[in-house]
Amino acid sequence: VSDASGCSMIAFLHTGAARFPKNLLSRARQAVSPLLAGVLKGYSSIISRKLASHGFGASMAAMSSFPPQRYHYFLVLDFEATCDKPQIHPQEIIEFPILKLNGRTMEIESTFHMYVQPVVHPQLTPFCTELTGIIQGMVDGQPSLQQVLERVDEWMAKEGLLDPSVKSIFVTCGDWDLKVMLPGQCQYLGLPVADYFKQWINLKKAYSFAMGSWPKNGLLDMNKGLNLQHIGRPHSGIDDCKNIANIMKTLAHRGFIFKQTSKPF
Repeated sequence: VSDASGCSMIAFLHTGAARFPKNLLSRARQAVSPLLAGVLKGYSSIISRKLASHGFGASMAAMSSFPPQRYHYFLVLDFEATCDKPQIHPQEIIEFPILKLNGRTMEIESTFHMYVQPVVHPQLTPFCTELTGIIQGMVDGQPSLQQVLERVDEWMAKEGLLDPSVKSIFVTCGDWDLKVMLPGQCQYLGLPVADYFKQWINLKKAYSFAMGSWPKNGLLDMNKGLNLQHIGRPHSGIDDCKNIANIMKTLAHRGFIFKQTSKPF
């Protein structure tokens, strides 16, 4: 054997097979096979270590476990807003969370999370606090919606999400967040709605496509249908985002490909 790979021995066995006694040829092959297997295993281990040293280990494993998605990133969003019984008008966003989910690994890469000061009804109702867990001190003195939207845009730019070559899309649990809540409040305040908020994936629709049933109770039904534990507190915006991300990851591992569900504006 002239090199560690055993290649010269294999070539010898093939080219000299006609002149080599059959019983000795069989023994030689049996001796070389474990050597070659060990060499290949060693090379595989070296390659894996080199990939891991460059941060590719986890993503390579994840990529091989489910089919690729159509988007580089999913932006998971779930607003909480002022509310009461009967409902107050206009409603105002008081929690604005976004999780940046890698479309290859379905892991969370970055988080945007801010509370928002309501201006029309600055005092939260007891019903709102009980439902969302957001107390008055969490919104008092916080930026206005206009200021938060400016910071969202800065975050999007910092994360490379405004690059035309990067495909990303928002994901919400229902259509209310981006079809009703954000455009309605922006219209009331005279604020523009960025184009990236005008297309999204409704997780309820995606789940129904994948599982064949409509989740009447939203995240609770989806977690139950997938045998997942609910994360955190229901109606906490950031916790709801984590549940959405977990459901998406589970569906992706089952081979589901996410597609836009909203109609173009």
